[in-house]
Amino acid sequence: MLDKPEMNSVNRFSCDFCDHVQTFYATRRRESLPAAGDQKPAQYKMKVALFIPCFVDQLMPDVGLDTVRVLRRLGFEIDFPNEQTCCGQPAFNSGYWNDARPLAERFVRVFRSADTVVCPSGSCTTMVRNFYPELLSGTALRDEAVQLGKRMFEFSEFLVKVARRTDVGATFPHRVAYHDACHALRELRLKQEPREILRHVRGLELVEMQYSEDCCGFGGTFATKFNMISAAMGEAKTASAAAVHADYLTSTDPSCLLHIDGILRRQNSPVRTLHLANILARTEIASECTPQAAASENAR
Repeated sequence: MLDKPEMNSVNRFSCDFCDHVQTFYATRRRESLPAAGDQKPAQYKMKVALFIPCFVDQLMPDVGLDTVRVLRRLGFEIDFPNEQTCCGQPAFNSGYWNDARPLAERFVRVFRSADTVVCPSGSCTTMVRNFYPELLSGTALRDEAVQLGKRMFEFSEFLVKVARRTDVGATFPHRVAYHDACHALRELRLKQEPREILRHVRGLELVEMQYSEDCCGFGGTFATKFNMISAAMGEAKTASAAAVHADYLTSTDPSCLLHIDGILRRQNSPVRTLHLANILARTEIASECTPQAAASENAR
């Protein structure tokens, strides 16, 4: 069993900014989440727990930072449990359920006291909400996992359905296409939520590309086991983005964006990828971002 934080270095979103956020809000009062039928635009400070996926922790930490920036801008208090690790999705999807189960049990214990959990990834949110009940079937934590799944939200889902905010004060004067990540679209049924938010970003032109709902070809270990098929699917996605002359391609899932970004770079394409949180974090003051600047940022 993975009981000690020091045994697990994966998914420890260790950065000065989040350390500051956690310390600052450590003693603040926890507010109750409104009932589903009574949810109104947040007029008070509600405390939310932040779960950072492995891809974000290890490869795209700016996504986590920008998620925090947007939530704080809207008045939410952020709790970042340092004990969090991987949700277990890679092992689960690869058939190693016995290895995934201790991680799922750990997740439930770490976040059991959270009223609301926000995650900048549709796939990890899906893992907790849709697959933990099956993975933890027959264990003492199964019922608790079911309830936790109801309190866990993908980032755009939380903004639209819980916070009831489609305008988050963002400015991004660029032409943007949206990729429907598989888990967000097919498991969480999220299609209009991220688009609604993007339509309220000042200066942003949202363009719909053909085959936006098609898989990008990443699929976890699918990309390594069937790399030629994965690459071909990714090339179809980048062609769709180029056809609508998008400056940026965005999505809810960092893993999809990493896969697509790698193909774009091999093609020397001017199109660049940015997570939804990265776009929403930009305000009028800090909206000067060109595809070339994003390429420089991503290369670091």
